[in-house]
Amino acid sequence: MTHGAHSHAADPRNDSVLVDVNGELVPKREATVSVLDSGFILGDGIWEGMRLHEGRLAFLDRHLRRLYDAARAIDLDIGLTPEELTGRLARVLEANEMHDHVHLRLMVSRGVKSTPYQDPRATVTQPTVVILPEYKDPDPGVYSRGLKLFTVHVRRGRPDVQDPRLNTHSKHNCIQACIQAAKAGADEGLMLDPHGFVATCNSTHFFIVRRGEVWTSTGNYCLDGITRGVVLELAREAGMEAREKNFSLADVYAAEEVFVTGTFAGLASVGEVDGREFRGPYPGPVVQRLQELYAARVMAEPPLSSLVRA
Repeated sequence: MTHGAHSHAADPRNDSVLVDVNGELVPKREATVSVLDSGFILGDGIWEGMRLHEGRLAFLDRHLRRLYDAARAIDLDIGLTPEELTGRLARVLEANEMHDHVHLRLMVSRGVKSTPYQDPRATVTQPTVVILPEYKDPDPGVYSRGLKLFTVHVRRGRPDVQDPRLNTHSKHNCIQACIQAAKAGADEGLMLDPHGFVATCNSTHFFIVRRGEVWTSTGNYCLDGITRGVVLELAREAGMEAREKNFSLADVYAAEEVFVTGTFAGLASVGEVDGREFRGPYPGPVVQRLQELYAARVMAEPPLSSLVRA
């Protein structure tokens, strides 16, 4: 069961979806990777989550750019061009006859090892590339009830320890934050940076509205979020003052509106942080306006079919 901004109802169609494993379409129940795979042994890999809206993989160009940037950062040659990878994405969606209401996870590990050992030179295969599509729609209650957040003790780390801007398979700090928040009865954990300023949530990005301005963190200690970036652009285009800045929990508690962003649910209001409640109903006027702008921007994306070479 998932919680918070990732809450969704189970869909029986997902039991029979086809998964792309290194270019081969395999029934989900038979889709496996080696016990010597770098991703399984070490969390050595990168990934992207995407949404399919009426034949459009929203912001595909941005997702692929982030994926290939991360691959270069960890010295991983995916072995496929962005065009070839786009073709694989289209093929697995076509094979499953999927057009809408789909969440897709693209995962790339460094490949299979000769033995369980961290050195990349012990890798003996090409990278493992898995594309897993599922029918998933956010629970409608996500948008109307107001999520509960709890500030956890787990900090977003410095880039000289593990760069938090990279979307790697190594997510243990976020998992620790998620566990602590769950034990406190919250949907997600709100994470601070090493200096005590607000950074991000364990699986979404965090925003507040102060005096009509939209604030989010500097981005130095959080993933380079696709939805985060789009929302900042939309706010500025709409004439709102949108700031990436340092701010503290005191600013959060005094906010007029609070919300989170992510690929799965888009924008969702927050109703409570650390027991401090924010006035409903949800969404508030700023969040509602941004939700409308975001939905329109998604529908302006090109259909996936137009991006695939014949």
